[in-house]
Amino acid sequence: MAAGVTDIASDSPEIDDLLALVRDIAESELAPLAADAEERGEFPRDSLRVLGRAGLMSLTQPEEYGGGGLPYEPYLRVLEEVSRHWLTVGISVSVHSLAVFPLLEAGTPEQKAAWLPTMLSGETLGAYCLSEAHSGSDAAALRTRAERDGGDYVVTGAKAWITHGGVADFYTVMARTSDDGHRGISCLVVPADSAGLSFAEPERKMGATASRTAGVILDGVRVPAGHRIGPEGAGFPIALAALDAGRLGIAACAVGLAQAALDAATAYACDRRQFGRPIADFQGLQFMLADMATHVEAARALYREAARRKDRGESFSRQAAMAKLFATDTAMRVTTDAVQVFGGYGYTRDFPVERYFREAKVLQIVEGTNQIQRMVIARDLVASQR
Repeated sequence: MAAGVTDIASDSPEIDDLLALVRDIAESELAPLAADAEERGEFPRDSLRVLGRAGLMSLTQPEEYGGGGLPYEPYLRVLEEVSRHWLTVGISVSVHSLAVFPLLEAGTPEQKAAWLPTMLSGETLGAYCLSEAHSGSDAAALRTRAERDGGDYVVTGAKAWITHGGVADFYTVMARTSDDGHRGISCLVVPADSAGLSFAEPERKMGATASRTAGVILDGVRVPAGHRIGPEGAGFPIALAALDAGRLGIAACAVGLAQAALDAATAYACDRRQFGRPIADFQGLQFMLADMATHVEAARALYREAARRKDRGESFSRQAAMAKLFATDTAMRVTTDAVQVFGGYGYTRDFPVERYFREAKVLQIVEGTNQIQRMVIARDLVASQR
């Protein structure tokens, strides 16, 4: 169990009460806004503040800094519940946690005391800046540079596909401080109001349109050396560790989305009548629902077990990759089948499964494509035999 984490069983009454609170907030504050905000592409900043005031943006963080001190597994269950009602908000919670992760893992006590209280309250929102247009999954090939100049770093480069680009209050940036390959990458916290920091136009995406995704441009941005997280050159291991945790977050989001699609399909099948009876009475459709439900349960079990390994302090990189791979593939499959259950209506924007279908696709890409997850899994399997 990590320092500052409360030893609470994941199936305890306290966690049940927490999940009930999350469900109430999601049903009253998130679900009624989701469809319209996604239609208009409006980023849900106020909704994230609601979650922050309820303590839901900092569940796993140490209590001494205003966090909830919970293990990772119940946090992921909360993330699933949020995503079941609005995926964009679930992704934002996960990405904010990703942006805070380096500070929690490698920050100095002084840095934590200065920054964590506002970060964990939800009043400030973070973005995680690793990807670049030319490097993509080859993160060690990043080119953004941070040159030391007295007491500052001068950062120049561009980051691509950044969730919260242009709406975040701080940016956790991986930048090159030397040419020593992956050992030449350092981690810096860049305030959003830094001179020289600007943003590209938001990407025009297939789904999750309310989630802001934009390039981050750093043109000679001066960042105090005191904003470096960890030693110089230690950024890449920090980035990889953050991605392991982030992959579990995306897995939980995917399960939430898949559950929403399954719920909608089941309700529709029981209500829709053909040939004088509900279509749920037909065996062909029953088999579809059964397969959908089985995959959702299996994905849920996979991410929860990976999280329990993390909470026990065990290696979980392989399990995180498996959970991300299976859960996001499940989300794509289940949302596709949900559209089929709705028939022609499922292809229209009058019903939510059309949106779920479009949203599912991105989950197979973010936090490392599912092809990368397969590489991570296979390499770990082979390494364990050598």
